Amino acid sequence: MAEKLILPTEIKVCATCSYWDGERQVDAEMKVVVVSEGCQGECLVQEAAKPGLHDVRKECGCIWEDLEPDGPADDEPPGLAA
Repeated sequence: MAEKLILPTEIKVCATCSYWDGERQVDAEMKVVVVSEGCQGECLVQEAAKPGLHDVRKECGCIWEDLEPDGPADDEPPGLAA
C-alpha cells in the first residue's frame, strides 16, 4: 500500500494544479489534495508525464492553476442584468 500525502491546494506542485490529470482526491471543504507518494500523471499544458510532487515554482513552461473554483458562474453577460 502506497503512503498517502495530504497537500494544501495552494502548494505549487503538479498534483495541486488543475492541468494535471493524475490520480488524486480533492477535498474542497478542507482545501486539500490527497495523493499517493509516487503518483504520476500528465501535464495537459506541457503534454508530458509529471510526478504529482514535482515542484513547479522554477519550471519555465508551467502554467500552474489552483484547483480552487473561480467562483459562481453568472447566467447573464455583464450589462444585461434585469
